[in-house]
Amino acid sequence: MMRPLRLVPGLLLLLLSRPAPAPASTVVTHLPGFDGPLPFYLETGFSGLAFEVGPVKYVLAPYDGGLPQLVYNPLSWTKMASIVFLDSPVCSGFSYARDPEGCDVGDYSSSLQVQRFLIKWFTDHPQYLSNPFYIGGDSYAGKVVPLIAQYISEGIEGRQQPVINLKGYLVGNPITDPKFDENFQVPAAHGFGIISDQIYEAAMQHCKGDYVNPVNQMCAEVLQTVNSLISEILDAHILYKKCVFSAPKPIHDAMARKNLLEESVELNEAPARPAIDCLTYGYYLSYFWMNNKMTRDALGIKQGTVSEWKRCKRELPYPYDMPSSIPYHINLTMRGYRALVYSGDHDLQVPQLSTQAWIRSLNFSIVNDWRAWHLNGQAAGFTIAYANNLTFATIKGGGHTAPEYQPEECFAMAQRWLANEPL
Repeated sequence: MMRPLRLVPGLLLLLLSRPAPAPASTVVTHLPGFDGPLPFYLETGFSGLAFEVGPVKYVLAPYDGGLPQLVYNPLSWTKMASIVFLDSPVCSGFSYARDPEGCDVGDYSSSLQVQRFLIKWFTDHPQYLSNPFYIGGDSYAGKVVPLIAQYISEGIEGRQQPVINLKGYLVGNPITDPKFDENFQVPAAHGFGIISDQIYEAAMQHCKGDYVNPVNQMCAEVLQTVNSLISEILDAHILYKKCVFSAPKPIHDAMARKNLLEESVELNEAPARPAIDCLTYGYYLSYFWMNNKMTRDALGIKQGTVSEWKRCKRELPYPYDMPSSIPYHINLTMRGYRALVYSGDHDLQVPQLSTQAWIRSLNFSIVNDWRAWHLNGQAAGFTIAYANNLTFATIKGGGHTAPEYQPEECFAMAQRWLANEPL
């Protein structure tokens, strides 16, 4: 049932509270396309800074062949915390490996690389060591964020130096376990009115609750019908128009993939241009801004390392080798780490039904029962708090990457949670 996964750089957010000065040689004071000096503190730079909760965003104007323009994002999470935007896994975004085989990483190996990166980063930035530290991300980060937190916690218990002041983690519309993620797409599609009562009843009758592995021909046929109907809408947000996904076309030829990993090919064709009122138009502009030489120079990207920046690198040899992140949620929360799990409630890729289901499977007792949480006098979503410092919240009107669709609500949610306040 689940659509093919796409690896997106900047998928991982590393949150730190309170800024501290850094060496002047690493500070970025201006960015191409941004008018004037940056009104925020930026040390070096990664591609995630212009997406979702980053400090800048693209001006959505018809692309004329020049450099896309940037404006300040007043709802950036950098207003509440210092953030390290990390291009992960290796070879996504502007990250690279000296040997092409270094790009061959999966869930476990890439998560361990992030933990090792953090040890090095904190060694170089000891002024941040006392700060409360949180890890966060959306979508596929639901697999790797808990694992990274697990590796960090094991390092803390093993007295690995420097000691990171890990306090918790947050994941949005998190891919967690196919038994839950994919199985609840069918009832969610029914609840959204995408499939009829008759189709849903046939699916329940023939599939016996297993929509991941069809158990018979009748089940396979009804799931084909379900998939066909879902393909008519944007499953990342069922109310938004279905647009061109702005990323270069996948490369199927094995030698072309090898050459790309070796960074020895010319730029591929630019992504298809979506309509300007599509959410993906910002992704389209990002291709031209990120691949501009002035941008690369400003961000300190080493020459010869990444010939072409892509928002999605479908050709990466990434094995999705973690079956479930649920054991890590259990381990971390039982050890006292805080967890915020949130869901944009109009997402069909990882519907909030599936997230609620795996959270219930933890068998944690309820501390504060289901209620609305508010912003500007209106319900912004609903929330429930469990034992072991686990909070679940929905974002009303949000999609698969909720901060892109409902930035004000997500900002308020994160700000309150990081401050240990009720949502």
